This record gives sequence, structure tokens and C-alpha cells, in this order.
Amino acid sequence: MSETENTTKPIDRSGRIIRTSIIGIAANVLLAAFKATVGLLASSVAIVMDAVNNLSDALSSVITIIGAKLSTRPADRKHPYGHGRIEYFSAIIIAVIVLIAGVTSLIESIKKILSPTEPEYTTVTLVVIIVAIAVKLLLGRYVKKQGERLKSDALIASGSDALFDAIVTLATLVSAGIMLLWNVSIDGILGALISLVIIKAGIEMLASPVNELLGARLPQDLVHEIKKEVLDFKEVHGVYDIILHNYGPEVLIGSLHISVDDTMDAYQIHGLTRKISEVMYMRHGIILTVGVYAISTGANKRTELQNAVMQAIGSHDGVVQVHGFYYYEDENRVSVDVVPDISIHDEKGFCQQLTDLLSSMLPNVAISIVIDHNYSD
Repeated sequence: MSETENTTKPIDRSGRIIRTSIIGIAANVLLAAFKATVGLLASSVAIVMDAVNNLSDALSSVITIIGAKLSTRPADRKHPYGHGRIEYFSAIIIAVIVLIAGVTSLIESIKKILSPTEPEYTTVTLVVIIVAIAVKLLLGRYVKKQGERLKSDALIASGSDALFDAIVTLATLVSAGIMLLWNVSIDGILGALISLVIIKAGIEMLASPVNELLGARLPQDLVHEIKKEVLDFKEVHGVYDIILHNYGPEVLIGSLHISVDDTMDAYQIHGLTRKISEVMYMRHGIILTVGVYAISTGANKRTELQNAVMQAIGSHDGVVQVHGFYYYEDENRVSVDVVPDISIHDEKGFCQQLTDLLSSMLPNVAISIVIDHNYSD
């Protein structure tokens, strides 16, 4: 296997996030300038205030830029894994801003429902509304798409914020149309419904970075890809115990175990594990430690015990996986790792069941069962 195949050209992820955010700031500033100019010419305080609101919308892009800049700071003595997780905090801040906007909009909408007023719409107002919708839709789609491509929760949140602004403004346009055609004001009702949608979306936006900080389960496609690539090494018979810790969108540190024939010597194992670590880093940016389980291959007692133990436990109800068999000849003791099904809650009792099963099969052999957990699948 070539150590360089399937490698991809690295991209300046932080630079792209910053450039996208600058576009967001520029779009909001230009939209604010347009609204302010129209508002001053039309002597409309409402349009001028809406222009000020657009300037505040640029705040989410500023927060994204700050987060991207700080996240690229190199590791130091206090933060040996770098500062990549700062990006998650910036995404949380933007999600909170969206939540606050949604709650504020809901409160104002309820006030309009309880104390309805007849809004006045002019041609100038409608033009401003249409331009704002177009700009915010284009900006929101662009920023969110870039966020998904760069796996940036902060950009995704910022793009969603712009899209929600477009939706709110569109609701205003719909309300204006109904008011002009039928003289019926649904401003408050429509605003309340959209506010609830924004609040729900804000909570969902908040969940993603919070889950990353708490240690979310790895994407299944990445786990399967890692297993496949490691199993592509002809010396590897199995991949187990994949554990990865996320220290930012570009920093994954962890470990896994592989099973190899017991005929391999230390130097061969050293070379194999080093190659696997190099491939994982080049393809996925993962800093990986590789542990080894030895599979008995000779015609001896160790192999007989291994086959008997693996078959007996592997066919037991509630066992998802069994691996890591080892026979301590000087102690006449067998040790094996078992991954139970998620439905097994009494792990101590389950471990005792398996111990009793093996003890009845191997009365003169000491049994050590280690309950393992599945952190990836």
C-alpha cells in the first residue's frame, strides 16, 4: 500500500472562513447603506432603524472571524491540543444571538396580536423589503453552503441567521400584500409563527457545537472509512476500540487496536503501526496511537484456548464483539475483552455470566473478562 495515495491537497480552511465572513459583513454594510439612504430620502425613521439593524447583523460575521482567528493559535503549555474548540464557542454565541432575536420577535408579535395596529406601506417601503429579501437570501445560502463545505458550525449559524432575516422580511412582505389587497392585518400572527420557527432552529443550531464540546459520537462514514483503510493492510485481521477526541474541526486525536498474527516480531509491528499512523494523519488529519492484539496461530494450547473462548463468548446472547484474547501461561489465566449490547445494563452481572460460562468449560484456568465499550459504531 502506498503511503501517499488518496491524499488531498490541504486547504486554508481558516482563511476561507474569514473571507466568507468578510463577504457577510460587506453585504450587510451595503444593505444598511442602501436602507439608510432610502430612509433619509423618504424621511422614514423605520427604514433608517432597519438599516441600523443590518449593521448589528454583521456582528455574527465578526464573531465568526474572531473565532476562526483565535482557533488557529498554536498549542501552548496550557493548551497542548491547540485552540480549535474556540470555533465551537463562536458558533454557540451566534446561536444564542439567533435565539434572542427569535424570543424578542415573538414578544413583539404577541404585543401586535394583543394590541393590533394598521401598518402603513408605501412603494418605497416595499422596494426596500424586496431588495432586503433578495440580498439576505443570497447571502444566507452562500454563507451556509460554505459553512457546510468547511464544516464550520459558526458559518452555518451565521448563514442561517441571514436566512431567518430573509424569512422574517418575506413575512412582512406577505403581510403587506394581504393588508393592501384585503385590508386585513396578520402581522402579529405571522410574526409569532415565524418567531417560533426561529427559536426552534436556534435551539438546533446550539445543539451542534454543544454536542461537539461534550464529545459527540463520530460520524459513521468516518468510522467505516478508518476501519476499511486499516484493514487494507494485509497484516491486519481486525480493527477494534476506535476512540477519537475532537479538539476542533481539524484536530482529531485518538487510538485504535488491531489484531495481527503472533508470528510478527516487534520490529515488524513497529513498522506496521507507524505506517497506519502516517496514513491516518495524511488522509484524515488524525493523530493516532495504534495498539496491538496478537492472534495465536500455532498448534498449541494457547491457540486451542483462544478458539474455544472466542467461539463460546461470541455466540452468547448480548455480546456484540469479543477481542483481545490473551493467555498468561505463567498464571494459567485467560483474559479477553467483551463489548456487550447497549441493552445490557447490569454489566457486572453480565460479566459474571460469561465468567461462569468459561469456568465451566475450563475448570483449571483462571478467567479475566474485561467489559469494553463501543465508542464509535
